[in-house]
Amino acid sequence: MTDAQGRITFYNEAAVNLWGCRPELGKSEFCGSWKLFWPDGTPLPHDECPMAMALKEKRPIRGLDAVAERPDGTRVPFLPYPTPLFDASGHLVGAVNVLVDMTERLHAEEAARRLALIVESSDDAIISTDLDGIVTSWNGGAERLYGYTAAEAIGRPVMILIPDDRPDEEPSILERIRRGERVDHYETVRRCKDGRLVDVSLTVSPIHDGAGRIIGASKIARNITDRRQAEEQQALLLREMNHRIKNLFALAIGIVSLSGRAAGAETVTDAIRERLAALARAHELTLHAAAGDGMRSTTLRALIEAILEPYREASAPGRLALDGTDLPIGGPALTGIALLMHEFATNAAKYGALSSPTGRVTIRWALDGDRVTILWREHGGPPIQHPPAEEGFGSSLARSTVRQLGGALAREWSREGLVMRLSIPAERLGA
Repeated sequence: MTDAQGRITFYNEAAVNLWGCRPELGKSEFCGSWKLFWPDGTPLPHDECPMAMALKEKRPIRGLDAVAERPDGTRVPFLPYPTPLFDASGHLVGAVNVLVDMTERLHAEEAARRLALIVESSDDAIISTDLDGIVTSWNGGAERLYGYTAAEAIGRPVMILIPDDRPDEEPSILERIRRGERVDHYETVRRCKDGRLVDVSLTVSPIHDGAGRIIGASKIARNITDRRQAEEQQALLLREMNHRIKNLFALAIGIVSLSGRAAGAETVTDAIRERLAALARAHELTLHAAAGDGMRSTTLRALIEAILEPYREASAPGRLALDGTDLPIGGPALTGIALLMHEFATNAAKYGALSSPTGRVTIRWALDGDRVTILWREHGGPPIQHPPAEEGFGSSLARSTVRQLGGALAREWSREGLVMRLSIPAERLGA
């Protein structure tokens, strides 16, 4: 407050906090701030400030912003409300001023402007609706994606975008929004103004008012039509590749069989044919995962099951037991481990546990630090008198494969059955 000449007669602590100083009562004039400026940075003399204008013109001053500079150099934007005071006879006796600190409001307005610019310039379609599904905002990305201008879309039901075969989709989404739920990366189809259908990835979030009540939904839609078409093309190419490679495996197996019969080398022929078949199963498993036909990514369990499936079918239930977590696998490790599992199973069927009606094989694997350990244990097969005296082709192949994987293979020849421990660096699994 001031007297009629503008000398400050009263101020509260909130004014001190805004000014950053304490003016001297009865001497300091018009405003207690150290320095004053107009919003554009132009210096504002104290005797020309809004409080001085209210006293000079004897009327309230409204709508003028100003900036107070504190002694430490910080500046505070504020909105003044100076109002002259008169006595009972109408003589001017002073004025009262209310200074409203605008810092937070200006920061909020600046943040809102930036957000509006981000929304408007986004390539994604960003729209909002009320809880009845009526469009309340529509950005440039929505115009480009759907073809409707903001003037055409705002005020209309968002159902103009929903294909006829999905009538229940939007009500279901709005029901989740009413419960405060968020819908993340929901892939669906939307209809454009010209009737075209586009694949979109949709994220929907509740909009709250100042009291925390849910009043609408914010929707961000990204056009994924090109991605979907690329995925379909990739799947087509993978299916074609799978068909051709399977034909090559079949041709190779046929040539090996014909050559083996002609040369009288049936045993070698059978071994090569079986190894090619194991690789073919591993290849098919890889192609299924890459094509994304509903399977999860290729895992060590899936690979072992695929390689041992022929032996499982030929055995009584429970003769093959697998125990281990799903570890992703790919690259050279997939074919290498496929060959090793095939060699282990072939030897077990010829000489080990699977050659006996009561034999069993247990395969366990686990991630141990930075290495993956696979334990192959045979039970109930023919008693082992002594380890093999010579290394056959299969053992040589296994040793070479383990070396390529950067691993180690240990064998224990006990009377109860063969135990093998394969250790491979986890990073070499290649998935």
